[in-house]
Amino acid sequence: MTIRGGAGPRDGRDPGGRRPPMARPTNDPGASGAASPYRGPAPAGTVSAYDMARGHRRSGRRSLVGFLVFVGIGAVVVLLALGTVLRPLTRSMVVGFADANPGALGLPFVAGFVREDLGQPMTAPASADSTEVEFTVTAGETAAGIAGRLVDESLLRDPRAFLLIAIDRGVTGQLDAGTFLLRRNLTPDQLVGTLLEAKDPSFVIQFRTGLRLEQMTAYIQARPDEIATLEMDAADFLALVRTPPKELLDDYPWLDLPKGATLEGYQAAGAYRVLPDTTAEELVRKMLDRFIENVGLARIEAAKAAGRSFHEVLTLASLVERETSREDEKALVAGVYQVRMDRDNLLNGDPTVIWGVDLLALQGLDLAKWPQYSFWNVPAEPMASIGFPKAIAGYQTYRSRGLFPGPICTPTAASIDAALAPDTKAKYLYFVAIPGGDGAHDFSRTYEEHLEKLKKYGYIG
Repeated sequence: MTIRGGAGPRDGRDPGGRRPPMARPTNDPGASGAASPYRGPAPAGTVSAYDMARGHRRSGRRSLVGFLVFVGIGAVVVLLALGTVLRPLTRSMVVGFADANPGALGLPFVAGFVREDLGQPMTAPASADSTEVEFTVTAGETAAGIAGRLVDESLLRDPRAFLLIAIDRGVTGQLDAGTFLLRRNLTPDQLVGTLLEAKDPSFVIQFRTGLRLEQMTAYIQARPDEIATLEMDAADFLALVRTPPKELLDDYPWLDLPKGATLEGYQAAGAYRVLPDTTAEELVRKMLDRFIENVGLARIEAAKAAGRSFHEVLTLASLVERETSREDEKALVAGVYQVRMDRDNLLNGDPTVIWGVDLLALQGLDLAKWPQYSFWNVPAEPMASIGFPKAIAGYQTYRSRGLFPGPICTPTAASIDAALAPDTKAKYLYFVAIPGGDGAHDFSRTYEEHLEKLKKYGYIG
């Protein structure tokens, strides 16, 4: 059998070698889509031009979708790469950018990388030390400036932690100027709360000048509104000042206290910012620090140079403090008592006797009732008639000669200066308060002159 090239059944020709007619679209609206101009149905397997065009469009759409899918997959791959293999590099770049541009910390993805870079400093305190420190925010200071100073003062490990928390809370613009009390072991979160969110729990304890130890104790015990949240036990404060431990004294070598002496007289007056959980020791230390800050080592050295102990100077100064508030008279009052001691006369200091009377009264009074006690009142009976037990006999200066054992209050620097340099030129031995004289006194050299002035001012008939 002979096989003709190209004319087999798969060629689409009829046995006679002719090609079948091509199916073409018709313009006859009534014709079916399968009819041809030759009025015969389109042979199986043929494709119209319309179908071909439609197929191309479908193919194009499939290609576009495929491309977009490809791009999406590529983006995911890139992001995964950035988040895994390249994440350290990405983080380094973002963190570096944030360091140069702190404002970028407000961008979530930047903040996320910076938090990751910070690690523990984001939540941990800068120190385990619970020491209290004062921190002042000045008017116009920015959150970034505050964060930097917190780091400088070892209150914060990394300024970014403070800024991130401040930005999260939206408080970067709420900066109130003022002095705040912070502990060194506060977390960044607590620092933001205290400095930027007005959640400062601290308050001020105010001790006025001329107070004795027991008055300070009574104030702490009273818990007036301004210190209502103070947790300190007043009894602990009293005990610590009356019997300071060696560890405390060792930290203040300038004290040089006689054996058995209290810290009476060394607790400086003034305003102290404290926290609710401030301990008695923390407060006592603050007061000692303020004392030496106000008094200075120069005055202590001056006492030594004059052959006197500073404790003796402070003791005389406390009497001057209770006798007069006028600075122009302090040296004269100190001079009166110095002349009496130089002549071995009795001091006859009313405040020392009143101090002893109050002490004995408080010993029989529950601490809870101290806030209602009235201090420094002149006794009804004559001063010389009041007897003291041996432990405080030295404060009965109408019976005991010489300087009394220790301070009866905390004196000011002006009273200390007066005690360091008493004015003894006029040799005054007496003085009397002038009624209505705005605290002024009239001084006398002799007892007879003093009696005349007592009559003059209506003290005696």
